[in-house]
Amino acid sequence: MIGILLITHNGLGDSLVDCVRHVMGSVPPNLRVLSVLGSDDPQQKESAGRKLLAELDTGEGVLILSDLFGATRAILACRLSQSGRVITVSGVNLPMLLRVISYSNKLLQDVANKAVEGGRDCIILADSEKGSDAKPRCADY
Repeated sequence: MIGILLITHNGLGDSLVDCVRHVMGSVPPNLRVLSVLGSDDPQQKESAGRKLLAELDTGEGVLILSDLFGATRAILACRLSQSGRVITVSGVNLPMLLRVISYSNKLLQDVANKAVEGGRDCIILADSEKGSDAKPRCADY
């Protein structure tokens, strides 16, 4: 099972984990959060991130989900990435996270692809779905 590390602004990661608990009934043991405040020392956060990666990597690799590409958190996530072992996807949202958790028994690259699909495909202009009998496209988590 791959590890999942959220690197986010302030308490966003903790809030996402609370939502996971609500939707799924529990928080999987392969999920951790690294919150980064504006006042935090980037070197200390990088060190904390490396420790979390070591805890999470059971041999299958780790997927890092960061919140905003280009921000300090995503830059930190990219510094922690390791070819084939640790992959970063930026733009985390709840559908993305739920999909990643649901597919965390797959190969790391496949889970990274599921993350991108879940994040993209579950952004829907709700008014356009009125009257539609179609099954929601993001319900496969």
